[in-house]
Amino acid sequence: MAEEPVRILVSDGAAIADPKDKRIITAWSISITAALLALIGLCVFLPDPFWDLLQFISDGILVTFQVTILSITISIVIGMFTGLGRLSQNRGINLLASTYVEIIRGIPLLVQLFFIYYGMGKFLGVGGIPAAVIAMSFCYGAYMGEVFRAGISAVPKGQTEAARSLGFSDKQTMWMVVMPQAWRTILPPIGNEFIAMLKDTSLVSILAVSDILRRGSEYAGVHFNYFETYALVALVYLIITLLLSKAVSLMEIRLNYYDR
Repeated sequence: MAEEPVRILVSDGAAIADPKDKRIITAWSISITAALLALIGLCVFLPDPFWDLLQFISDGILVTFQVTILSITISIVIGMFTGLGRLSQNRGINLLASTYVEIIRGIPLLVQLFFIYYGMGKFLGVGGIPAAVIAMSFCYGAYMGEVFRAGISAVPKGQTEAARSLGFSDKQTMWMVVMPQAWRTILPPIGNEFIAMLKDTSLVSILAVSDILRRGSEYAGVHFNYFETYALVALVYLIITLLLSKAVSLMEIRLNYYDR
């Protein structure tokens, strides 16, 4: 009988919908229904300003996803090598990976955004979006490193020993035996990190990046309806994060199905 995969809950991202919950009425279904009805109702019955505002921030939604997808892709690569480094028997590699994690996790993301934006902007002429992607990738790469380390460590030692007994090298054992099994454990927290990162992209508005929050602030600065603007922005973020949490839950179901 296959062992139940260990679930690692990391970050402040939205909780992933439980793939085992088959009920129609759940916290997720109530939340997404209420958010969608609120958004539709506001746009239909109060098109000025809500429908106008939704159209105004639509390009900001694309920028938000652009920054998030680029950042999460790079941070996964950084996190994988950081996690492997943290598990390495080589003292130098282990120390380098651990030092990176300690330094990055000890500095707030907002400070990292300012440092990279002004530092790289001064010496390399890097703009807002590249600076945002670099800062978020290195910041979340440290957290991803802990996710990968925990996921790899969760694979039973017997799997490694069995692979070695069949003549697999250390690299073959890691990439062909350990990592495929570790992904079942790693996927949920990566999904949570993706959602948390999407929410943290609101910080890049300080770098003049036209994300959802920046576009909303521009609209409010012209029309002076701050409450309505940030209420709609909050609804948009909520709907996006809820849909993403459901998508991660469905991917987890498929991954567990194919692993049987």
